[in-house]
Amino acid sequence: MNAIQPSSAADELTELRARLEEAEETLRAIGSGEVDAVVGTGQAETQVYTLGSVSDAYRELIESMNEGALMLTLDQMILYANACFATMVKRPLEQVIGTSFRDFIADEDQPPLCALLNLADKDGSKVQMVLQTGNGTPLPVLISIRPQAMNGSHPVTFGVVVTDMTETRRNEELLRGFSRRLVEVQEAERERVALELHGHITQLLCAILFRSEVLAEKFLPQDRVAQSEAKALREMVGEAANAVERISRHLRPSVLDHLGLSAMLLSDRAEFSDRTGVPLELNCGQLTARLPADAELAFYRILQEALKNVEHHANAKQATVHLTQRGAFVELSIRDDGVGFDPEKPSAKPGFGLHSMRERAAAVGASVSVKSEPGHGTTIQAQIPFPRDPASPPTD
Repeated sequence: MNAIQPSSAADELTELRARLEEAEETLRAIGSGEVDAVVGTGQAETQVYTLGSVSDAYRELIESMNEGALMLTLDQMILYANACFATMVKRPLEQVIGTSFRDFIADEDQPPLCALLNLADKDGSKVQMVLQTGNGTPLPVLISIRPQAMNGSHPVTFGVVVTDMTETRRNEELLRGFSRRLVEVQEAERERVALELHGHITQLLCAILFRSEVLAEKFLPQDRVAQSEAKALREMVGEAANAVERISRHLRPSVLDHLGLSAMLLSDRAEFSDRTGVPLELNCGQLTARLPADAELAFYRILQEALKNVEHHANAKQATVHLTQRGAFVELSIRDDGVGFDPEKPSAKPGFGLHSMRERAAAVGASVSVKSEPGHGTTIQAQIPFPRDPASPPTD
């Protein structure tokens, strides 16, 4: 290997310093708006990126936006940024223009951003991600990307609009908090009404039933019409007492509180089939432990909404319920062979209660998915992480 001569090494060092000074001066000029174009040399050809071609009126509009605005090259160099974006990332504007957009993107969000740039078409694309700001505070944003300049069918520059999602996320959290509070209030009211029905109405109906039987015994044997009416009255009062008891149990199921979700499913299976005429198959797997009370209640309410749909909308001939533990998750699945619907069309599922299901699931850290298509039934799955026993060692 030949050693580099001192004179040639000094010349090379001088040239590198000159290039560095030129690059720094170019970035300074871009940031101050002193240049109209940047010439970029790629692997195949040289490309001129025009900065001064935007009219003053258009530039003024961009600068007055309440959203960040950028122009990127194909390799994500920032050719232009408005003051709002610089404020969002908490850096001076001159430190933004001429740098790479990657510097502001969290590591986990860079692959989807690259994919989005590669797939962006004239209609544009959107993605939510997190920006890294100058003070280290993560900033949730919605990024809208649209090609601005094309070389044939290939984009050369991209227009990017960055929307701060902090307030939106905060509002979403508030809405979820309100939803959780609403569920808590509903459950408290259900429990109060259930106690009223069970403790007062049911007892009153039982007393009426007993008094009607005493009254019927006072009729003479030959008074068959009166005896028949008394018997019909006793049957009606008995049916009313059973209905009130069933409503009370559904409002706040004591079986669920004392024996758990599996026992509650077994209790409801026969009642549902007898009342609706729809056979309900039940498969309950062995759980290693009971779910927390709020999770059991959420799963039971999801089951109630799903079976209500089967009863009133599905026109099903059979339904199946599975409760299984799959690794670190517990899954509740309700499947029917009814008419189904298109999940993308909200008007196709009146009274379905899907929003209520998802809100209840989210309140306990669970998720709900719906699979359905017209003529092929519906499957609803609720899944929740199984709580790990604090005494057990952590799994790898």
